[in-house]
Amino acid sequence: MRDDLRTWKNYRWIKLALLLGLLSAALYASQWLSPGQPPNGGTWQGYMLGTVGALLIAWLAMLGVRKRSYRSTSSTVQGWTSAHVYLGSMLLVVGTLHCAFQFGWNVHTLAYALMCGVIFSGVFGMYVYLHLPRMMSTNRAEKDRERWLDELDAVDEKIRDAVQRVDAELQALALSALELTRLGGSTLRQLSAIDGSRIQPSGGGKPIPNPEQRVILETLVQRIPDARKKAEAEVLNELLGLFGRRQVILHVLRKDVQLQGMVRIWLYVHIPLTVALLVALVAHILSVFIYW
Repeated sequence: MRDDLRTWKNYRWIKLALLLGLLSAALYASQWLSPGQPPNGGTWQGYMLGTVGALLIAWLAMLGVRKRSYRSTSSTVQGWTSAHVYLGSMLLVVGTLHCAFQFGWNVHTLAYALMCGVIFSGVFGMYVYLHLPRMMSTNRAEKDRERWLDELDAVDEKIRDAVQRVDAELQALALSALELTRLGGSTLRQLSAIDGSRIQPSGGGKPIPNPEQRVILETLVQRIPDARKKAEAEVLNELLGLFGRRQVILHVLRKDVQLQGMVRIWLYVHIPLTVALLVALVAHILSVFIYW
């Protein structure tokens, strides 16, 4: 399916997009051959490029409608998406040639800026669509999130059992590492996969950062050589193995949340920008017909 998006019908849409780009460039260049005013959006060539761009924006915005038109036989969703990607990228050329590289503090440049935002967020969406599902599958190691969460609960339960056999200071430290573990959080924390976990130090005071379970792991490593009894060394090694596994599970879960957030966040940007572009486009067109 992902290959169909890029190569649909023997690269049909990339060929048409390139043809559109060449025709637009030729139309723009023809302005230099005409006497009178230099290239701008107000020449007949500029109007033609603007009309093509406006129609293209309106058509591209229909992709969401097409995805939900299950009875439609006009084309496949893959075909529409392929056209959306390639023609949407070429819209940057059409729009730039339409305005003839003339920008200012006005609604026309606002529409152009929004168009660029939609296009670049769409490019990011293309990357997300093509690569992130595979990255998510690799990160999860063929297990869904629920299974990872179940394993985390099982490991935590084993840790709670094991710490009953250590001294009160280490027990309190280990249990605080469990209780103060953080998954998810703010949008920024999810997208950056920042570990906000903390741990309560044995000397009291405020909890301190415990990213990747590093503090409790280092404490266990330091305590093992000082163990006076074989049983004590065994339980410390058991806890080290359990917290090591816990570190791996938490890393997988945070990466999974990060990747899923990236899948969603581009839509939260791309769709509102598209709506804003349509509004600005209408204002751009009305202002041209009213004041020009």
